[in-house]
Amino acid sequence: MLNLMGRPVIMGILNVTPDSFSDGGQFISPDFALNQALRMQAEGANIIDVGGESTRPGSEPVPIAIQCQRVVPVIKAIRHAITLPISIDTTSSEVAKAALAAGADIINDVSGGKNDPTLLHLAAETRAPIILMHSRQTPKTMQLQPYYENVIDDVIAELQHCIHNALAAGIEKSHLILDPGIGFAKRKQDNLALLAHLSALVKLGHLVLLGTSRKRFMGSICDVTEPSELVTATAVTTALGVMAGVHWFRVHDVKENRQAADVAWAIKQAEIT
Repeated sequence: MLNLMGRPVIMGILNVTPDSFSDGGQFISPDFALNQALRMQAEGANIIDVGGESTRPGSEPVPIAIQCQRVVPVIKAIRHAITLPISIDTTSSEVAKAALAAGADIINDVSGGKNDPTLLHLAAETRAPIILMHSRQTPKTMQLQPYYENVIDDVIAELQHCIHNALAAGIEKSHLILDPGIGFAKRKQDNLALLAHLSALVKLGHLVLLGTSRKRFMGSICDVTEPSELVTATAVTTALGVMAGVHWFRVHDVKENRQAADVAWAIKQAEIT
């Protein structure tokens, strides 16, 4: 487990899918994926997050066998070449088990353990740190009619339920990381409210991951349609997250977010002294 009470941790996104919203199809080949992982390492990534199933709004589920075909060769190639921790982005215990056997270290579950409860037991048995993200329904249906009475209270309550299930499965508290699920079953105003109150999530006493990278709601604010044009917007949210006490940041653009996180961290440390 990384020491997360120090310099912010940057998790570089490596989607080995043909249909992810921002970089689909770019890194399906293990060679291309490895080159991207090496690039992210050189730019300051602390973790490489490999995913074989797109979770963009409206996406269809990908069969387990296909996910494994996509991620296992990539994880093996990365593990052979670099020593950074590798995260597997999946909601399936079978995919996670294959990924861990191939060299992955961390599980990143966008369903918060709800899609496949066996995944929680796998994390407990292997002592793999696990990221539990807040969402509702499935990627295919989550944006149809999202609604919250109070998004901060509702997200915290639902994450606490995920925490309860994880601890009951035997996962150590220090191995849990929480993700508010920006862009997952959220309206624009919900995303903004969560970003404005990240400190409330930090106060739960668990490590928090923020994943805003190139998300569509920022495009509506900046009046841009291409996700690749939201690098600066993402870096702004990273800096704000650091100031709020967030320690993990899942991003496509490592260099820019590494700089934003480090500058914000230096400012935060100056506040303490």
